[in-house]
Amino acid sequence: MAETQIEWTDATWNPVAGCSIVSAGCTNCYAMEMARRLQAMNVPKYKGLTRRSGRRTIWNGVVREDEAALNIPLSWKKPRKIFVNSMSDLFHDRVTDAFILKVWAVMRATPRHHYQILTKRPERMGALVRSKIGEVLPNVWLGTSVENAAVIGRIDHLRSVPAAIRFISFEPLIGSVGAVDLRDIHWAIVGGESGRSARPIREEWIDEIFDHCAAHNTAFFFKQWGTWGKDNKRRSKKANGRVYRDKVWDEMPKASLSP
Repeated sequence: MAETQIEWTDATWNPVAGCSIVSAGCTNCYAMEMARRLQAMNVPKYKGLTRRSGRRTIWNGVVREDEAALNIPLSWKKPRKIFVNSMSDLFHDRVTDAFILKVWAVMRATPRHHYQILTKRPERMGALVRSKIGEVLPNVWLGTSVENAAVIGRIDHLRSVPAAIRFISFEPLIGSVGAVDLRDIHWAIVGGESGRSARPIREEWIDEIFDHCAAHNTAFFFKQWGTWGKDNKRRSKKANGRVYRDKVWDEMPKASLSP
C-alpha cells in the first residue's frame, strides 16, 4: 500500500501485517476488515490473519513480518509523510526486536521522508528505543492511541520516549479523557469512529482535548466527526465532515517537513 485517504499523512507503509485486540479502541478497527478483504483478493501477506466472531471480523493474533516490504520507502524519491503500519502495530510483542531495528535502518537511510509510528504499546516502544535504538532520528515521529480515560496511562509512557516529535491519536474518541496532561506532546489528532457499528463522539470530549492542546502549545488536528455528528445524529462520514468550532483544523507539529 502507498497512497492513502488518511488526512494527516501522505502514504502508508506496512512492513508488518496482523495484530490483536488490546483495548476498546480496537473493537471496530478498519484494518481487521481490510485484512479480510485483502485475503479474499489472494494477497499472501494477509492470509490467515483474522477470524469471524458472529458478524464481525477480528484479529486472530497472527503477526507477519514482511522482509520484502522493507525497501519500499527507498524507491519513493519525492519526500512524503509516511504512516508506518496502518495494518498492524510495529511494537506488537510478536514483532521481533531484530525486525524493528531493520525498520529503523530504512528510516535512517531515507531522511527525505517523515515517518509517523502509532502504537497502542508505548511501553515496549519506550523500552526498545532507549535500550537498542538510542538515537533520536529527526524524521521519525512516535505516537500512541488513546480512546478514553481508561488508557490515558499510555501518554506517560510516550512522554518518556526519546523522540523528535511525540503525538497522540485520540481516535476513535469513544469517551472523555478528562484532564489529560499534554506536556511534551507535540501533536494531537482527534476523530470520531466510522462504520455501521460506530460509537458516538461528544463535542465536550473534543473540547477537553482542544483546551489542553491550547494550554500546552500542542498542535491540534481534527480528523473527522465519523458516523455520528456533533448533534448526535447518525450520518455518513462525508456528511458529518471535519468542521469543528466553525473551521477545519489541520495543524501539524512544529517540525521541518522539508527533506
